Amino acid sequence: MTDSGSVIEWLLDSDPSIRWQVMRDLLEAPESEWRAERAKVETEGWGARLLSYQDEDGQWAGGAFLPADFDPREWAERGQPWTATTFSLSQLREFGLDPASDRARRSVELIGANSRWNEGGQPYWEGEVEECINGRTVADGAYFGIDVSPIVGRLVGERLEDGGWNCERINGSVRSSFASTINVLEGLLEYERATGGTAGSREARRSGEEFLLKRNLFRRLGTGEPADERFLCFLHPNRWHYDILRALDYFRFAAILTDTDPDPRLGEAIDHVRLRRLEDGTWPLDWSLPGRVWFEVDDGQGKPSRWVTLRAMRVLKWWDSHSSECAVL
Repeated sequence: MTDSGSVIEWLLDSDPSIRWQVMRDLLEAPESEWRAERAKVETEGWGARLLSYQDEDGQWAGGAFLPADFDPREWAERGQPWTATTFSLSQLREFGLDPASDRARRSVELIGANSRWNEGGQPYWEGEVEECINGRTVADGAYFGIDVSPIVGRLVGERLEDGGWNCERINGSVRSSFASTINVLEGLLEYERATGGTAGSREARRSGEEFLLKRNLFRRLGTGEPADERFLCFLHPNRWHYDILRALDYFRFAAILTDTDPDPRLGEAIDHVRLRRLEDGTWPLDWSLPGRVWFEVDDGQGKPSRWVTLRAMRVLKWWDSHSSECAVL
């Protein structure tokens, strides 16, 4: 693979969850064609496999955030488990399960009726207590057609003075974190796509974006040093974790949704993505999170990743289509 055509063929020789996004975002296929491919997520490949692990009550692994059989020693010894409902549902959203499908509608209905958060015991679609979790709950709920406006209202009110969010706010933190902020931003954007948003949610989303843009997506505001070197390494699945490619893909989606041009302050992160491209035209999976999963969707750390490559290619395609406006000063 040395040219984009060969890389696209490699991406297409994959799972329906990747193929339909390649068709839509890279090939600009007619909507009827990519929607037909997306419909296969429910019945073939990774999507169907993940759905096969769903409990009869609509949950996964018997719990909202943690599996029913969770022992705290597991987190210390093996890492956080990723098999419970919240992470499985978010992965189905990433795969592109059609929210209008009977299976999706039935799943979110059962989750609402039967799933309770481990922290607080509240019904699933009322949200948890942490901003990071609630951001993803809003994204999943809005995507699958649930009214999550009460959680959105809470998130708007929980914004910190610097414009973003931090799950440690309840413990006294007054500085936003990159990870909490991107999780909330993705939720607010999905809510805006589904409903148009509110004046408050749109303003909060803009302030969260500004928090990241002022820091060029990865730098400390005070020193200019990277806030975390791993922000520059490509991760998948991200779960609640942050990296610059996740942020760039968010800004791409936001710009398309709102018909705005890319912000020039994304340029440094874009340049880093270009530099990380391998000789064969793909991008590697730099690291993955430890912990229990239902199954792997990448070939391993250090190897070319279809998910990372898909994200990188569509981000660069979007940026390059606005190259005259995106010249970095």
